[in-house]
Amino acid sequence: MKKIIVTGGLGFIGSNLIDLLISKNYYVINIDKVTYSSNFYNVKEFKNSKKYRFVKCDIKNKKLKKILFKYKPIGVFNLAAETHVDRSIDKPKNFIQSNIVGTFNLLECFKEYSKKNNSKLIHISTDEVYGDILAGRSSENYPYKPSSPYAASKAASDHLVNSYIRTYKIPAIVTNCSNNYGPKQHPEKLIPKLIYNIMNNKPLPIYGKGKNSREWIYVKDHCEALIKVLIKGAIGEFYNIGSNKNLTNLQVSRELIKISKSIKELNNKVKILFVKDRPGHDFRYAINSNKIRKKLKWYPKTNFRQGIKLTFEWYNKNKKYYNSLSQKDIIKRLGKG
Repeated sequence: MKKIIVTGGLGFIGSNLIDLLISKNYYVINIDKVTYSSNFYNVKEFKNSKKYRFVKCDIKNKKLKKILFKYKPIGVFNLAAETHVDRSIDKPKNFIQSNIVGTFNLLECFKEYSKKNNSKLIHISTDEVYGDILAGRSSENYPYKPSSPYAASKAASDHLVNSYIRTYKIPAIVTNCSNNYGPKQHPEKLIPKLIYNIMNNKPLPIYGKGKNSREWIYVKDHCEALIKVLIKGAIGEFYNIGSNKNLTNLQVSRELIKISKSIKELNNKVKILFVKDRPGHDFRYAINSNKIRKKLKWYPKTNFRQGIKLTFEWYNKNKKYYNSLSQKDIIKRLGKG
């Protein structure tokens, strides 16, 4: 059975990726340092699977090299990262340590491992590295112009990976994905926070006037793309992964209200509440993912209306998910600058 390492596998995208990998008959080693955004609830379906192993380890730790040589994976998906923009405004140091120093150590370990073993490193990044895209869509050749400490730390990690590909010839690929949504996402992020508030009869906080625009992709579609990159992706390439469909935060909120009304009766307190914007808030992200469609024949399968319904239904059926988190992490407003 082919072995895969997923770093950050207790998180949102990582746990969904592991689920998909196991269903495709891979043996998965989940490496996670266990932070506030890590959640063992996310792996409860497969934690006792014979195709799954959890190893507690920070990717900054040198023992990562021993783990690589012990399990001999044919692929490593690096999803270990701090990802919340608001937290990066409050405490940027954590993002420098995890996203830059952590990636550096992973690269050093993988450099030694890949000299003796046939393997690929897939480094998962974000569309936020491109910064504000007020018109059109950013391709893989678009210049990096990150706005937040989070985006800057991810941009730095992308550059580090690229430098190791060119200098040390390591077999690695970088992917940049648009905003993900779906089951198991921490409610510090927009969609699960709105769902939490709908389920608990609270107002729906939206930054500014709700006109900020994001490209949304259902998490399972993203995970399918990552596996396609592992199997068919060319070493040294960057691949944008997205839906090519944008929605404003206001549109997302209204769609969620509409979907939730079809599932439960809403309290009159559930209404949109505009709050003070965060500092340096990019107005629009939009990526051009034609390259992965053309070269690797990948296409997203889930439209937003389908995906948001599946997402709401999951949280509605998994209310215990919220109980596994700190209430402070769900409710507290961060990123005021």
